[in-house]
Amino acid sequence: MLTPRPVNHHTMFLTCYEDTFNYGWHHVDLFVHDEHGREVNWVHWTVEADGPEAADESVRREEPLLRRTSPWEEKFSAVGMRYWTADAEWPDEQSEAA
Repeated sequence: MLTPRPVNHHTMFLTCYEDTFNYGWHHVDLFVHDEHGREVNWVHWTVEADGPEAADESVRREEPLLRRTSPWEEKFSAVGMRYWTADAEWPDEQSEAA
């Protein structure tokens, strides 16, 4: 039985967007999901431009220890907004201590 509120941090991924509809908000999201694919937490920050290159640059600047662990995958929402997702992870604390 699933708990009513997801709590286990199982996967983490980045999402960046193209401002397809000219809202003027260029940003990157970092999502954390549990082992059942349910959202546990998320954070976002503003970037200067759209797409993966700007997202990678912002991650290096804002969260230098965060690593993208997969290529960016291009997708389109049901309403036609272009976006990209990529897996991410923080360094393993045990391997950092070694």
